[in-house]
Amino acid sequence: MVGTRKRELGKEHHSTLTSMANLASTYRNQGRWKEAKELEVEVIETRKRVVREEHPSVLTSMANLAHTLKS
Repeated sequence: MVGTRKRELGKEHHSTLTSMANLASTYRNQGRWKEAKELEVEVIETRKRVVREEHPSVLTSMANLAHTLKS
């Protein structure tokens, strides 16, 4: 699904980033920390380019990464 959204909408589209964040959350819930961390970092970096760093979506993504790292 994420791969399909990347192709259809582009990597920087809000829906693509939301799908990637959701997949990262699923990985985190499954204990797949490495995969979750990689996706969360990619989402943060992309969102920083698309919107300003202080945007709520960037801050939420950072909180998600912190949760993954803590786990």
